[in-house]
Parts: sequence; C-alpha cells; structure tokens
Amino acid sequence: MTTDLVVFTMHEGIWEVLLVRRSEDPYRGRLALPGGFVEAGEDLEDAAYRELREEAGVEPHHVVLEQLRTYGTPGRDERMRVVTVAWLAFGADLPMPVAGVDVASAEWVPVDSVDPSTLAFDHGEILRDGVERCRAKLEYTNLATSFCDPEFTVAELRQVYERVWGVRLDPRNFHRKVTGVPGFLVESGQRTTRGGGRPAMIYRAGDQLRLHPPVMRPGS
Repeated sequence: MTTDLVVFTMHEGIWEVLLVRRSEDPYRGRLALPGGFVEAGEDLEDAAYRELREEAGVEPHHVVLEQLRTYGTPGRDERMRVVTVAWLAFGADLPMPVAGVDVASAEWVPVDSVDPSTLAFDHGEILRDGVERCRAKLEYTNLATSFCDPEFTVAELRQVYERVWGVRLDPRNFHRKVTGVPGFLVESGQRTTRGGGRPAMIYRAGDQLRLHPPVMRPGS
C-alpha cells in the first residue's frame, strides 16, 4: 500500500503542482508525484502528511488535505502489486520544497507545463484526475480561498479561478456571485489599494463552504 499526493499552490499568480525527481529505480531520473509506502500500523492520512514533510518539507498546517481516489490497476508498479491512495493538498504560496533523502529533487512546476505522459508510474492519470477535481470543486465550494492568504480581495480570489480554469471571468458578475452568498466571504472592515485603482474591501473565508448558485466556469 502506498500514498501519492497531488499538491497544488499559487506562486505569483501561477498555478503550480509539486513534483519530485526519482533517485531510484524504477523510473530513476523521472518526475513523479511525491509519495511512498505506508508504514506498518500507520494511518493513511498520517502517511500522506509524513510524505509531504519528508519529500517536500511541507508541514500539515500549510495545506488542506482531502482524499482523491484509490488506484490499483495490476502492473501500475512493475516491482509488485501496489495499491495507492491518492490525496489532494491545497495551500497558498507554499514554501520552496526541500527534497527528502529518497528523491533527487523536489520542485514546483506550472500545471500547464506538465506533460502527464512523462511522469513515472500512472502519476499522469492521477495528476489529470487531481486537476479536474480541483477545477470542479472551485465551482461549488470555497476551495479557491485555500490558494489565497488569510485576507484577500475579491480580485485576488478571482485570479485563482482564472488561473485554475484558464479563462477570463467578468469581474462584476464574479463579485456579485461570491459576495451574494451569506457567510461565504466575511468583510474585514479594511480596504487596500495593493491591486491598483480604487480601494478594495479585504475579505476572509466565511463558514459557508458552498456557493449557491455555483460559480460556473465557461463551457461547463
């Protein structure tokens, strides 16, 4: 049993995924998702957090973690029959990774620049599933706020949607939707001009976790 992780963050407006370069066979030198074998007596979620810490230097308080799905196709690992539980992790401006002892390097890579077919094992399939899950969850949950600092403007939140979906959104319609759901965003009472133009209200994520109606991405 193994655990693999699809870890997403935003750095300077770029949507990125965490990849490691393998230092051992099979697939020595190939990029892969961080992960590894679950230790005897170890909880699956604890294993995911341990791998985040060991392979990339990412601590549990840096991310929001949720289970993606289980992958167990025979032959997915040429060494033996291996079933993996894959996890999604999201965080705002996560630190530069520090590679663990069992990988050659760890790096943030723009999601749009990754060719899934080049990743080790079936990690390309896992990454594709993670990307689609992330994009889908942005439509109806407050997941996008996980990519923002604790306090943010609506424009900064909109940038997350635009980067993940790869589209441009109408600012006025977006503002109306995300501020129109009671409890979804909470005004801080402060304003900022850091985005240029008129002072913008600073918000925090509220207790309401779902958008009703959802923010629909074009084409969905």
